[in-house]
Amino acid sequence: MPEPIAVHKVAISHVSDASGLTGLIDAGAVEADRVIAIVGKTEGNGGVNDYTRIIADRAFREVLVANGTRTAHEVSDVPIVWSGGTDGVLSPHATIFATEAGERVEPSDEPRLTVGFAMSETILPEEIGRRGMIEKVADAVRTGMSRAGITDPADVHYVQTKTPLLTIHTIRDAKARGKTVWTEHTHESMDLSNGTTGLGVAVALGEIDLPDDADVLRNRELYSAVASCSSGVELDRAQVVVVGNARGIGGRFRIGHAVMNDALDTDGIWAAIRDAGLDLPDRPHHTDLGGRLVNVFLKCEVSQDGMVRGRRNAMLDDSDVHWHRQIKACVGGVTAAATGDPAVFVSVSAAHQGPDGGGPVAAIVDLGD
Repeated sequence: MPEPIAVHKVAISHVSDASGLTGLIDAGAVEADRVIAIVGKTEGNGGVNDYTRIIADRAFREVLVANGTRTAHEVSDVPIVWSGGTDGVLSPHATIFATEAGERVEPSDEPRLTVGFAMSETILPEEIGRRGMIEKVADAVRTGMSRAGITDPADVHYVQTKTPLLTIHTIRDAKARGKTVWTEHTHESMDLSNGTTGLGVAVALGEIDLPDDADVLRNRELYSAVASCSSGVELDRAQVVVVGNARGIGGRFRIGHAVMNDALDTDGIWAAIRDAGLDLPDRPHHTDLGGRLVNVFLKCEVSQDGMVRGRRNAMLDDSDVHWHRQIKACVGGVTAAATGDPAVFVSVSAAHQGPDGGGPVAAIVDLGD
């Protein structure tokens, strides 16, 4: 049986600030050796060269090493997923997942939060955007489910991944070995890696059958309702965190999910919070949350037809500001207004993650006394 999980959200006051994690450890709320995953937002540009992710990653891992018994090599295996870019009102922060000792846990036979993680086999640059990557991601998701003690895919509510994208170096490597790559545009490869990973999650959970290479980034009817995929230059494997609910492990926390059908769909946000177990009025307000919402995790994507609720927008035609930054700022503002908190996890590039123009939403709530 997996151990129960506690979840804490901490602010990040500058790009290398991990004092929030240090404070939790000093206060006895978290043991460094029990931290099993971190998911956060950094304030960089969110692009291929967003090195704020690497800086934040190093800062948080150094805290884990300095305050625990694990070596730097052992801590390097802890999945820490950073999404770069806090456009608009989004605020840099990190969500800490840690196991709890049995004596500190509220017993419950109700579904409570469980987490499993896994690393895929090495993903070669020529596999990004193709079945090879889809299958490797799917295998890692299944391993993460098993480690979380989840047997029914319906109990999975959030799969956070980090995967490699294409760089000039890896493109050259593939060519030197006589291989081709899906694209030679490194920024486009961010959407490509995320979308391919989303399909891998969907395959693992039985949401879709194994797609063809031709479906990647083209058939937007194929998607996962729980995948949240990010990519970067800092790894060459799929890093997978599976979050769901299981009975009998106890604890205070529970997760639920839904989807936003478009960039303005606050009903999707509230549906995820309700699915996590909070009772809310028909027309909820952030004051109805009572401090029980730990965090929400969203992916967003500009609609391929350039429309939102029948109105045209110019994001896809804007040559000055990439649509990644515009839609992230938009959905971040919508989410912050709904929850009353700008420190929410909103990540862009949601191909094959939720419906076109929308995206998946996961919510973690505290149901403790």
